[in-house]
Amino acid sequence: MGIVNIDEELHDQLRKASVVGCRSINAQAAFWIRIGMLAEMNPTVPFNELVARELRAAGVVPQSIRAA
Repeated sequence: MGIVNIDEELHDQLRKASVVGCRSINAQAAFWIRIGMLAEMNPTVPFNELVARELRAAGVVPQSIRAA
C-alpha cells in the first residue's frame, strides 16, 4: 500500500462523498479509482451498469421495490 498525493479540493470532495456513500475516505477513493478504471476500459458502458456489474460480481441479489 502506498500514499497518493491529491490536492486539497479533491480531498474535500472525497471527504464529502464518503459521508454520502457511508464509506471511509480511503474506501471512497478506492471506489472512485475502481469505477474510473472500469470506465476507461469500457467506455461505452454507463456508470449504472458498471456499478450493477460489480454488485452482481460481489453476489449482491437485487430486491424488488414496492410502490408506496
